[in-house]
Amino acid sequence: MIKAGIIGATGYAGEELVRILLQHREAEIIWYGSRSYIEQKYADVYRNFFQVVEESCLDDNMDELCKQVDVIFTATPQGYLAGMINEQILSNAKVIDLSADFRIKDVKVYEEWYKINHKSPQYIYEAVYGLCEINREQIRGARLIANPGCYTTCSILTLYPLVKEGIIDENSIIVDAKSGTTGAGRGAKVNNLFCEVNENIKAYGVLTHRHTPEIEEQLSYACSGNIKMIFTPHLVPMNRGILVTAYADLKKEASYEEVRAAYDKYYEKEKFVRVLEKDVYPETRYVQGSNYVDVNFKLDMRTHRVVAMGALDNVVKGAAGQAVQNMNLIFGLPEDEGLTQLPMCF
Repeated sequence: MIKAGIIGATGYAGEELVRILLQHREAEIIWYGSRSYIEQKYADVYRNFFQVVEESCLDDNMDELCKQVDVIFTATPQGYLAGMINEQILSNAKVIDLSADFRIKDVKVYEEWYKINHKSPQYIYEAVYGLCEINREQIRGARLIANPGCYTTCSILTLYPLVKEGIIDENSIIVDAKSGTTGAGRGAKVNNLFCEVNENIKAYGVLTHRHTPEIEEQLSYACSGNIKMIFTPHLVPMNRGILVTAYADLKKEASYEEVRAAYDKYYEKEKFVRVLEKDVYPETRYVQGSNYVDVNFKLDMRTHRVVAMGALDNVVKGAAGQAVQNMNLIFGLPEDEGLTQLPMCF
């Protein structure tokens, strides 16, 4: 049985980790870490766990935690893990970080976009970018995983076959993305209040969103290039979900069958990436509560472009579900263990 500890267990991603791990046959949670709720019963924070979780929240002492568990999940703000990580922790436990601290390999790029100094740059190159469908073999046996962002996961998986197979001009990519409010975290912010979000949709982080360099870097690996793209996120009045609509110029004439073959090449055997049937487009409700990503595309011969689309649940495949998928790979378990929940639809 894998012993797991969660730092940041009372955030949205942390709560989802708890929900998933409690249904995992090979894992048990022994540390519910939350600096804000120390000594309070976890089920008093999230009443859905009444008579399910009896434990109280503990602190975020990772030096002690690493001696008691096999894996630590850090569902924490940017900069936290970089300020805490050390060789003792990594020698005692695997660490799966849901923040951006180790996702970007160029520390200068990280500091430019996140506006904080990186306190542990010596671990950046060791950290494996935990997008399981692409980096599966590197993830196995790794001791530090940089769990990808939600926008990033959806954008990369939507575009990866097109970039990898050289179907599109990689520097013509424009990504238009929509997210539910859980993507902004559980902290109290005026912009996320009900009256601010309800009956409203807005762009934010225009040309400055922190997931931009992460998407660029990972897609650049796919084409051995140096991609620059436009990424514009939007906040929509729903709890969960990411919908990506991406546009790019075709490098050459391509038929539906040729492009579909590219998607099937990379995703036909993937458990959690579903390539939809022709002219059926991803919707957030059909992946809600699940670890699935739905993707599809549409060719526009009139403008010589392709429209690629993807949808996922931002707190499952975009955060906690992907983290557990990474854990399964590290410990040699079936990749879908604990992740077989079907989409909730409504």
